[in-house]
Amino acid sequence: MTQPERYEYLILGGGNGGGFLAWHLAGLGHRTAVIERRWIGGSCPNINCLPTKNEIWSAKVAHLTRSGRHFGAVTGPVSTDMAAVRRRKREMVEGMIALTLQAYEASSAELIMGSGRFTAPKTLEVTLSDGGKRVLTADKVFINVGTRAAIPEVSGLEAAQPMTNIEALELDRLPEHLIVLGGGYVGLELAQAFRRFGSRVTVIEHGDRIASREDPDVSAAMHGFLAEEGIDILVSARIDRVEGRSGREVRVAVRTPRGANMLTGTDILSAVGRIPNTSGIGLEAAGIGLDERGYVRVDERLQTTASDAWGIGECCTDHPQFTHVSFDDFRVIRDNLAGGNRTTKDRLIPYCLFTDPPLARVGLSELEAKQQGITVRVAKLPTSAVLRARTLGEQQGFLKALIAAHDDRILGFTMIGPEAGEVVAAVQTAMLARLPYTVLRDAILAHPTMAEGLSPLLSSVPAREA
Repeated sequence: MTQPERYEYLILGGGNGGGFLAWHLAGLGHRTAVIERRWIGGSCPNINCLPTKNEIWSAKVAHLTRSGRHFGAVTGPVSTDMAAVRRRKREMVEGMIALTLQAYEASSAELIMGSGRFTAPKTLEVTLSDGGKRVLTADKVFINVGTRAAIPEVSGLEAAQPMTNIEALELDRLPEHLIVLGGGYVGLELAQAFRRFGSRVTVIEHGDRIASREDPDVSAAMHGFLAEEGIDILVSARIDRVEGRSGREVRVAVRTPRGANMLTGTDILSAVGRIPNTSGIGLEAAGIGLDERGYVRVDERLQTTASDAWGIGECCTDHPQFTHVSFDDFRVIRDNLAGGNRTTKDRLIPYCLFTDPPLARVGLSELEAKQQGITVRVAKLPTSAVLRARTLGEQQGFLKALIAAHDDRILGFTMIGPEAGEVVAAVQTAMLARLPYTVLRDAILAHPTMAEGLSPLLSSVPAREA
Protein backbone atom coordinates (compact mmCIF):
# COMPACT_ATOMS: atom_id res chain seq x y z
CA MET A 1 0.00 0.00 0.00
CA THR A 2 1.25 3.47 -0.94
CA GLN A 3 2.45 5.45 2.06
CA PRO A 4 0.50 8.76 2.26
CA GLU A 5 2.44 11.96 1.69
CA ARG A 6 2.17 14.16 4.75
CA TYR A 7 1.25 17.83 4.77
CA GLU A 8 0.33 20.25 7.51
CA TYR A 9 -2.56 21.71 5.53
CA LEU A 10 -4.57 20.41 2.56
CA ILE A 11 -7.19 22.45 0.76
CA LEU A 12 -9.61 20.68 -1.58
CA GLY A 13 -10.57 23.26 -4.19
CA GLY A 14 -8.61 26.26 -5.39
CA GLY A 15 -11.21 29.03 -5.19
CA ASN A 16 -10.63 32.50 -3.78
CA GLY A 17 -10.72 31.81 -0.05
CA GLY A 18 -8.78 28.55 -0.34
CA GLY A 19 -6.12 30.13 -2.49
CA PHE A 20 -5.50 33.01 -0.11
CA LEU A 21 -5.40 30.59 2.83
CA ALA A 22 -2.84 28.40 1.07
CA TRP A 23 -0.60 31.34 0.18
CA HIS A 24 -0.81 32.66 3.74
CA LEU A 25 -0.01 29.33 5.41
CA ALA A 26 2.77 28.42 2.99
CA GLY A 27 4.22 31.89 3.42
CA LEU A 28 4.54 31.16 7.13
CA GLY A 29 6.60 28.08 6.29
CA HIS A 30 3.90 25.41 6.60
CA ARG A 31 3.79 22.56 4.08
CA THR A 32 0.55 23.33 2.27
CA ALA A 33 -1.11 22.02 -0.88
CA VAL A 34 -4.21 22.86 -2.88
CA ILE A 35 -5.95 20.18 -4.95
CA GLU A 36 -7.80 21.73 -7.88
CA ARG A 37 -9.80 19.73 -10.41
CA ARG A 38 -9.89 22.23 -13.28
CA TRP A 39 -9.94 25.99 -12.69
CA ILE A 40 -6.69 27.60 -11.54
CA GLY A 41 -7.85 30.32 -9.16
CA GLY A 42 -11.37 28.90 -8.92
CA SER A 43 -14.53 29.72 -10.81
CA CYS A 44 -14.58 33.51 -10.26
CA PRO A 45 -11.70 34.49 -12.59
CA ASN A 46 -12.34 31.65 -15.04
CA ILE A 47 -16.05 31.13 -15.63
CA ASN A 48 -18.12 33.29 -13.28
CA CYS A 49 -17.68 36.78 -11.83
CA LEU A 50 -14.89 38.35 -13.83
CA PRO A 51 -15.53 36.82 -17.29
CA THR A 52 -19.22 37.69 -16.98
CA LYS A 53 -18.45 41.31 -16.12
CA ASN A 54 -15.90 41.43 -18.93
CA GLU A 55 -18.52 40.45 -21.50
CA ILE A 56 -21.14 42.69 -19.88
CA TRP A 57 -18.80 45.62 -20.47
CA SER A 58 -18.36 44.60 -24.11
CA ALA A 59 -22.15 44.61 -24.37
CA LYS A 60 -22.26 48.07 -22.77
CA VAL A 61 -19.84 49.38 -25.40
CA ALA A 62 -22.04 47.92 -28.15
CA HIS A 63 -25.08 49.54 -26.57
CA LEU A 64 -23.40 52.94 -26.29
CA THR A 65 -22.20 52.73 -29.87
CA ARG A 66 -25.74 52.11 -31.08
CA SER A 67 -26.92 55.00 -28.90
CA GLY A 68 -24.17 57.33 -30.06
CA ARG A 69 -26.53 59.83 -31.66
CA HIS A 70 -27.92 60.69 -28.21
CA PHE A 71 -24.42 61.83 -27.20
CA GLY A 72 -23.59 63.61 -30.43
CA ALA A 73 -21.56 60.81 -31.98
CA VAL A 74 -22.31 59.97 -35.60
CA THR A 75 -22.33 56.19 -36.09
CA GLY A 76 -23.38 53.78 -38.77
CA PRO A 77 -24.75 50.24 -38.52
CA VAL A 78 -23.34 48.34 -35.51
CA SER A 79 -22.86 44.59 -35.24
CA THR A 80 -21.08 42.39 -32.72
CA ASP A 81 -18.06 40.20 -33.42
CA MET A 82 -18.59 37.52 -30.78
CA ALA A 83 -15.24 35.91 -31.56
CA ALA A 84 -13.57 39.21 -30.61
CA VAL A 85 -15.71 39.45 -27.47
CA ARG A 86 -14.60 35.97 -26.48
CA ARG A 87 -10.97 36.74 -27.30
CA ARG A 88 -10.99 39.80 -25.04
CA LYS A 89 -12.52 37.73 -22.26
CA ARG A 90 -10.01 34.91 -22.69
CA GLU A 91 -7.07 37.33 -22.59
CA MET A 92 -8.29 38.64 -19.24
CA VAL A 93 -8.73 35.10 -17.90
CA GLU A 94 -5.25 34.10 -19.04
CA GLY A 95 -3.86 37.12 -17.20
CA MET A 96 -5.70 36.16 -14.02
CA ILE A 97 -4.38 32.58 -14.23
CA ALA A 98 -0.84 33.90 -14.61
CA LEU A 99 -1.24 36.08 -11.51
CA THR A 100 -2.58 33.09 -9.56
CA LEU A 101 0.35 30.90 -10.56
CA GLN A 102 2.74 33.67 -9.53
CA ALA A 103 1.10 33.72 -6.08
CA TYR A 104 1.62 29.97 -5.71
CA GLU A 105 5.25 30.27 -6.73
CA ALA A 106 5.93 33.23 -4.45
CA SER A 107 4.36 31.55 -1.42
CA SER A 108 5.74 28.01 -2.08
CA ALA A 109 2.23 26.58 -1.75
CA GLU A 110 1.87 23.47 -3.91
CA LEU A 111 -0.87 23.38 -6.55
CA ILE A 112 -1.88 19.84 -7.46
CA MET A 113 -4.12 19.55 -10.51
CA GLY A 114 -6.44 16.59 -10.11
CA SER A 115 -9.65 15.26 -8.57
CA GLY A 116 -9.52 14.64 -4.84
CA ARG A 117 -11.61 12.18 -2.83
CA PHE A 118 -11.50 11.53 0.89
CA THR A 119 -10.75 7.92 1.82
CA ALA A 120 -10.50 8.57 5.56
CA PRO A 121 -10.48 11.57 7.90
CA LYS A 122 -7.90 14.09 6.68
CA THR A 123 -6.75 11.72 3.91
CA LEU A 124 -7.24 12.38 0.19
CA GLU A 125 -6.69 10.20 -2.84
CA VAL A 126 -5.94 12.43 -5.81
CA THR A 127 -6.39 11.27 -9.41
CA LEU A 128 -3.93 13.53 -11.19
CA SER A 129 -4.98 15.38 -14.32
CA ASP A 130 -1.85 14.22 -16.15
CA GLY A 131 -2.21 10.62 -15.02
CA GLY A 132 -1.43 8.62 -11.91
CA LYS A 133 -2.55 8.95 -8.31
CA ARG A 134 -1.27 10.38 -5.06
CA VAL A 135 -2.43 9.77 -1.49
CA LEU A 136 -2.14 12.79 0.78
CA THR A 137 -2.80 13.27 4.48
CA ALA A 138 -2.66 16.38 6.63
CA ASP A 139 -3.04 17.73 10.13
CA LYS A 140 -5.85 20.02 8.99
CA VAL A 141 -8.06 20.03 5.88
CA PHE A 142 -10.34 22.57 4.21
CA ILE A 143 -13.28 22.01 1.83
CA ASN A 144 -13.47 24.71 -0.83
CA VAL A 145 -15.18 22.93 -3.73
CA GLY A 146 -17.70 25.59 -4.78
CA THR A 147 -20.96 25.09 -6.68
CA ARG A 148 -22.15 24.57 -10.24
CA ALA A 149 -25.15 25.66 -12.27
CA ALA A 150 -28.29 23.58 -11.76
CA ILE A 151 -30.27 22.05 -14.61
CA PRO A 152 -33.94 21.80 -13.57
CA GLU A 153 -35.84 18.56 -14.02
CA VAL A 154 -37.95 19.46 -17.04
CA SER A 155 -38.98 16.93 -19.66
CA GLY A 156 -36.55 17.10 -22.57
CA LEU A 157 -34.33 19.80 -21.10
CA GLU A 158 -31.25 17.69 -20.45
CA ALA A 159 -31.50 16.16 -23.92
CA ALA A 160 -31.60 19.67 -25.39
CA GLN A 161 -28.10 20.24 -23.93
CA PRO A 162 -28.78 23.69 -22.48
CA MET A 163 -25.98 26.15 -21.88
CA THR A 164 -24.94 27.26 -18.43
CA ASN A 165 -22.95 30.43 -17.83
CA ILE A 166 -19.80 28.48 -18.75
CA GLU A 167 -20.89 27.71 -22.31
CA ALA A 168 -22.58 31.09 -22.78
CA LEU A 169 -19.31 32.87 -22.06
CA GLU A 170 -17.52 30.73 -24.64
CA LEU A 171 -19.82 31.52 -27.56
CA ASP A 172 -18.09 32.82 -30.67
CA ARG A 173 -21.41 33.34 -32.44
CA LEU A 174 -24.50 35.39 -31.66
CA PRO A 175 -27.62 33.42 -30.74
CA GLU A 176 -30.54 34.47 -32.89
CA HIS A 177 -33.04 33.91 -30.06
CA LEU A 178 -31.76 33.09 -26.59
CA ILE A 179 -34.25 31.64 -24.10
CA VAL A 180 -33.10 32.17 -20.51
CA LEU A 181 -34.51 29.95 -17.76
CA GLY A 182 -34.47 31.94 -14.55
CA GLY A 183 -34.96 35.59 -13.65
CA GLY A 184 -32.27 35.72 -10.98
CA TYR A 185 -28.95 37.52 -11.00
CA VAL A 186 -27.04 35.37 -13.51
CA GLY A 187 -29.97 35.09 -15.87
CA LEU A 188 -30.66 38.82 -15.91
CA GLU A 189 -27.03 39.84 -16.38
CA LEU A 190 -26.55 37.52 -19.34
CA ALA A 191 -30.00 38.25 -20.79
CA GLN A 192 -29.23 41.96 -21.01
CA ALA A 193 -25.71 41.36 -22.36
CA PHE A 194 -26.90 39.14 -25.21
CA ARG A 195 -29.74 41.50 -26.02
CA ARG A 196 -27.20 44.29 -26.36
CA PHE A 197 -24.99 42.09 -28.51
CA GLY A 198 -27.97 41.75 -30.84
CA SER A 199 -29.85 38.59 -29.85
CA ARG A 200 -33.56 38.37 -29.32
CA VAL A 201 -33.96 37.32 -25.67
CA THR A 202 -36.80 35.77 -23.67
CA VAL A 203 -36.57 35.27 -19.90
CA ILE A 204 -38.79 32.64 -18.27
CA GLU A 205 -39.25 33.02 -14.51
CA HIS A 206 -41.21 30.52 -12.41
CA GLY A 207 -41.97 33.06 -9.68
CA ASP A 208 -44.31 36.01 -9.93
CA ARG A 209 -41.48 38.51 -10.47
CA ILE A 210 -37.82 38.64 -11.49
CA ALA A 211 -35.12 39.35 -8.89
CA SER A 212 -37.51 37.82 -6.39
CA ARG A 213 -35.14 38.20 -3.42
CA GLU A 214 -35.54 41.95 -3.68
CA ASP A 215 -38.40 44.26 -2.72
CA PRO A 216 -41.26 44.46 -5.22
CA ASP A 217 -40.33 48.02 -6.24
CA VAL A 218 -36.82 46.84 -7.10
CA SER A 219 -38.15 43.94 -9.16
CA ALA A 220 -40.59 46.23 -10.95
CA ALA A 221 -37.88 48.75 -11.81
CA MET A 222 -35.62 46.05 -13.20
CA HIS A 223 -38.45 44.48 -15.17
CA GLY A 224 -39.18 47.90 -16.63
CA PHE A 225 -35.73 48.81 -17.91
CA LEU A 226 -35.02 45.32 -19.25
CA ALA A 227 -38.34 45.27 -21.09
CA GLU A 228 -37.55 48.70 -22.53
CA GLU A 229 -34.47 47.19 -24.14
CA GLY A 230 -36.65 44.60 -25.86
CA ILE A 231 -36.25 41.61 -23.54
CA ASP A 232 -39.42 39.50 -23.31
CA ILE A 233 -40.03 38.52 -19.69
CA LEU A 234 -42.52 35.81 -18.72
CA VAL A 235 -43.31 35.52 -14.99
CA SER A 236 -45.41 32.96 -13.13
CA ALA A 237 -44.36 30.66 -15.96
CA ARG A 238 -44.27 26.88 -15.85
CA ILE A 239 -42.26 24.91 -18.41
CA ASP A 240 -43.94 21.65 -19.40
CA ARG A 241 -41.32 20.34 -21.80
CA VAL A 242 -38.40 21.25 -24.03
CA GLU A 243 -37.80 19.92 -27.52
CA GLY A 244 -34.89 20.19 -29.93
CA ARG A 245 -31.24 21.03 -29.31
CA SER A 246 -29.66 24.22 -28.03
CA GLY A 247 -27.51 25.84 -30.68
CA ARG A 248 -29.82 24.68 -33.46
CA GLU A 249 -33.50 25.01 -32.60
CA VAL A 250 -35.30 24.64 -29.29
CA ARG A 251 -39.00 24.67 -28.54
CA VAL A 252 -40.21 25.38 -25.01
CA ALA A 253 -43.78 24.59 -24.01
CA VAL A 254 -44.63 27.15 -21.34
CA ARG A 255 -47.76 28.03 -19.40
CA THR A 256 -48.49 31.39 -17.81
CA PRO A 257 -51.65 32.89 -16.31
CA ARG A 258 -52.35 34.17 -19.83
CA GLY A 259 -52.38 30.65 -21.28
CA ALA A 260 -50.14 28.06 -22.92
CA ASN A 261 -47.57 28.86 -25.58
CA MET A 262 -44.77 27.18 -27.53
CA LEU A 263 -41.66 29.36 -27.68
CA THR A 264 -39.19 28.72 -30.47
CA GLY A 265 -35.58 29.80 -30.10
CA THR A 266 -32.10 28.88 -31.19
CA ASP A 267 -30.38 28.56 -27.81
CA ILE A 268 -31.38 27.91 -24.22
CA LEU A 269 -29.54 29.00 -21.07
CA SER A 270 -30.19 27.48 -17.64
CA ALA A 271 -29.76 30.04 -14.86
CA VAL A 272 -32.05 28.73 -12.15
CA GLY A 273 -29.63 28.40 -9.27
CA ARG A 274 -26.58 26.51 -8.04
CA ILE A 275 -25.83 23.13 -6.47
CA PRO A 276 -22.76 22.29 -4.35
CA ASN A 277 -19.90 20.18 -5.72
CA THR A 278 -19.92 17.89 -2.70
CA SER A 279 -21.11 14.58 -4.14
CA GLY A 280 -18.61 11.86 -4.97
CA ILE A 281 -15.70 13.32 -3.00
CA GLY A 282 -15.91 11.00 0.01
CA LEU A 283 -17.02 13.49 2.63
CA GLU A 284 -18.80 10.71 4.52
CA ALA A 285 -15.47 8.88 4.88
CA ALA A 286 -14.02 12.04 6.38
CA GLY A 287 -16.89 12.45 8.83
CA ILE A 288 -17.92 15.75 7.24
CA GLY A 289 -21.68 16.22 7.39
CA LEU A 290 -23.93 17.78 4.75
CA ASP A 291 -27.32 19.44 4.99
CA GLU A 292 -30.38 18.22 3.11
CA ARG A 293 -29.33 20.13 -0.04
CA GLY A 294 -25.78 18.78 -0.04
CA TYR A 295 -23.99 21.81 1.42
CA VAL A 296 -21.21 21.35 3.99
CA ARG A 297 -22.45 21.94 7.52
CA VAL A 298 -20.30 24.55 9.29
CA ASP A 299 -20.55 26.54 12.48
CA GLU A 300 -19.88 30.27 12.85
CA ARG A 301 -16.13 29.57 12.92
CA LEU A 302 -16.50 27.59 9.66
CA GLN A 303 -15.65 24.31 11.40
CA THR A 304 -17.34 21.22 9.96
CA THR A 305 -18.74 18.25 11.86
CA ALA A 306 -15.28 16.61 11.69
CA SER A 307 -12.34 17.66 13.80
CA ASP A 308 -9.58 19.68 12.12
CA ALA A 309 -11.76 20.25 9.05
CA TRP A 310 -13.23 23.55 7.85
CA GLY A 311 -15.47 24.70 5.03
CA ILE A 312 -14.77 27.71 2.83
CA GLY A 313 -17.02 29.59 0.42
CA GLU A 314 -20.24 28.81 -1.35
CA CYS A 315 -20.20 25.03 -0.75
CA CYS A 316 -21.10 25.77 2.89
CA THR A 317 -24.57 25.81 4.41
CA ASP A 318 -26.46 29.14 4.30
CA HIS A 319 -23.49 30.90 2.72
CA PRO A 320 -23.96 33.91 0.46
CA GLN A 321 -22.45 32.84 -2.85
CA PHE A 322 -20.05 35.72 -3.45
CA THR A 323 -16.29 35.81 -3.94
CA HIS A 324 -15.95 38.55 -1.33
CA VAL A 325 -17.60 36.24 1.22
CA SER A 326 -15.12 33.47 0.39
CA PHE A 327 -12.28 35.93 0.94
CA ASP A 328 -13.68 36.85 4.36
CA ASP A 329 -13.94 33.14 5.16
CA PHE A 330 -10.18 33.02 4.63
CA ARG A 331 -9.74 35.85 7.12
CA VAL A 332 -11.95 34.13 9.70
CA ILE A 333 -10.00 30.88 9.46
CA ARG A 334 -6.61 32.63 9.28
CA ASP A 335 -7.24 34.55 12.47
CA ASN A 336 -8.66 31.58 14.35
CA LEU A 337 -5.73 29.34 13.40
CA ALA A 338 -3.55 32.02 14.96
CA GLY A 339 -5.49 31.84 18.22
CA GLY A 340 -8.18 34.42 17.52
CA ASN A 341 -11.94 34.20 17.95
CA ARG A 342 -13.34 35.53 14.71
CA THR A 343 -16.74 34.34 13.46
CA THR A 344 -19.13 34.74 10.54
CA LYS A 345 -21.88 35.98 12.84
CA ASP A 346 -23.51 39.31 11.91
CA ARG A 347 -21.35 39.91 8.85
CA LEU A 348 -22.52 42.90 6.84
CA ILE A 349 -22.34 41.59 3.28
CA PRO A 350 -22.98 43.85 0.28
CA TYR A 351 -23.60 42.67 -3.25
CA CYS A 352 -24.03 44.11 -6.69
CA LEU A 353 -25.96 42.86 -9.71
CA PHE A 354 -24.17 44.11 -12.82
CA THR A 355 -27.10 44.85 -15.03
CA ASP A 356 -27.16 48.33 -16.54
CA PRO A 357 -28.09 50.21 -14.46
CA PRO A 358 -26.66 48.03 -11.70
CA LEU A 359 -28.42 47.03 -8.50
CA ALA A 360 -26.55 47.14 -5.21
CA ARG A 361 -27.73 46.45 -1.69
CA VAL A 362 -26.33 46.16 1.82
CA GLY A 363 -28.26 45.33 4.98
CA LEU A 364 -31.99 44.80 5.19
CA SER A 365 -34.61 45.12 2.49
CA GLU A 366 -38.13 46.23 3.39
CA LEU A 367 -39.34 42.64 3.01
CA GLU A 368 -36.66 41.32 5.34
CA ALA A 369 -37.38 44.01 7.93
CA LYS A 370 -41.06 43.09 7.86
CA GLN A 371 -40.31 39.38 8.14
CA GLN A 372 -38.10 40.02 11.17
CA GLY A 373 -40.62 42.33 12.81
CA ILE A 374 -38.32 45.34 12.59
CA THR A 375 -40.01 48.73 12.24
CA VAL A 376 -38.15 51.05 9.89
CA ARG A 377 -38.35 54.50 8.39
CA VAL A 378 -38.00 54.45 4.60
CA ALA A 379 -36.54 57.20 2.45
CA LYS A 380 -36.56 56.96 -1.34
CA LEU A 381 -35.10 59.15 -4.08
CA PRO A 382 -35.33 58.70 -7.86
CA THR A 383 -31.97 58.40 -9.57
CA SER A 384 -33.05 61.24 -11.85
CA ALA A 385 -32.83 63.58 -8.84
CA VAL A 386 -29.06 63.01 -8.67
CA LEU A 387 -27.41 65.55 -10.96
CA ARG A 388 -24.58 63.20 -11.93
CA ALA A 389 -27.19 60.87 -13.43
CA ARG A 390 -28.43 63.71 -15.60
CA THR A 391 -24.94 64.43 -16.91
CA LEU A 392 -24.60 60.78 -17.84
CA GLY A 393 -28.07 60.54 -19.36
CA GLU A 394 -28.70 57.48 -17.16
CA GLN A 395 -31.65 58.31 -14.93
CA GLN A 396 -33.40 54.97 -14.39
CA GLY A 397 -33.80 53.57 -10.89
CA PHE A 398 -33.80 54.92 -7.35
CA LEU A 399 -31.98 55.05 -4.02
CA LYS A 400 -33.67 53.70 -0.89
CA ALA A 401 -32.56 53.83 2.74
CA LEU A 402 -33.99 51.98 5.74
CA ILE A 403 -33.50 53.77 9.06
CA ALA A 404 -34.38 52.38 12.47
CA ALA A 405 -37.73 53.66 13.77
CA HIS A 406 -36.55 54.69 17.24
CA ASP A 407 -32.93 55.72 16.63
CA ASP A 408 -30.82 56.85 13.70
CA ARG A 409 -29.09 53.61 12.73
CA ILE A 410 -28.89 52.75 9.02
CA LEU A 411 -30.35 49.26 8.66
CA GLY A 412 -30.29 48.89 4.90
CA PHE A 413 -29.58 50.60 1.61
CA THR A 414 -30.56 49.72 -1.96
CA MET A 415 -29.69 51.49 -5.17
CA ILE A 416 -30.50 50.99 -8.83
CA GLY A 417 -28.45 53.44 -10.84
CA PRO A 418 -25.01 54.28 -12.24
CA GLU A 419 -22.09 53.27 -9.98
CA ALA A 420 -24.45 51.72 -7.44
CA GLY A 421 -21.73 49.34 -6.24
CA GLU A 422 -19.46 52.24 -5.35
CA VAL A 423 -22.19 54.21 -3.56
CA VAL A 424 -23.21 51.18 -1.50
CA ALA A 425 -19.63 50.94 -0.21
CA ALA A 426 -19.94 54.41 1.30
CA VAL A 427 -23.14 53.45 3.10
CA GLN A 428 -21.66 50.14 4.24
CA THR A 429 -18.70 52.01 5.76
CA ALA A 430 -21.08 54.21 7.74
CA MET A 431 -23.01 51.13 8.90
CA LEU A 432 -19.82 49.36 9.99
CA ALA A 433 -18.80 52.45 11.95
CA ARG A 434 -22.30 52.53 13.50
CA LEU A 435 -22.70 56.13 12.42
CA PRO A 436 -26.16 57.69 12.55
CA TYR A 437 -27.59 58.41 9.13
CA THR A 438 -27.34 62.13 9.91
CA VAL A 439 -23.54 61.99 9.51
CA LEU A 440 -23.90 60.97 5.87
CA ARG A 441 -26.80 63.35 5.42
CA ASP A 442 -24.75 66.33 6.58
CA ALA A 443 -21.43 65.34 4.98
CA ILE A 444 -19.95 67.52 2.24
CA LEU A 445 -19.96 65.14 -0.73
CA ALA A 446 -18.18 65.91 -4.00
CA HIS A 447 -20.26 67.42 -6.80
CA PRO A 448 -21.33 66.06 -9.19
CA THR A 449 -21.06 62.41 -8.10
CA MET A 450 -23.60 59.64 -7.64
CA ALA A 451 -22.71 59.50 -3.93
CA GLU A 452 -23.92 63.08 -3.67
CA GLY A 453 -27.44 61.66 -3.91
CA LEU A 454 -27.09 60.35 -0.36
CA SER A 455 -27.61 63.84 1.04
CA PRO A 456 -31.08 64.51 -0.47
CA LEU A 457 -32.06 60.88 0.10
CA LEU A 458 -31.26 60.98 3.81
CA SER A 459 -32.72 64.45 4.17
CA SER A 460 -36.09 62.89 3.38
CA VAL A 461 -36.02 60.35 6.21
CA PRO A 462 -39.27 60.59 8.17
CA ALA A 463 -39.12 61.81 11.76
CA ARG A 464 -38.59 59.25 14.53
CA GLU A 465 -41.58 57.52 15.97
CA ALA A 466 -42.50 58.66 19.44
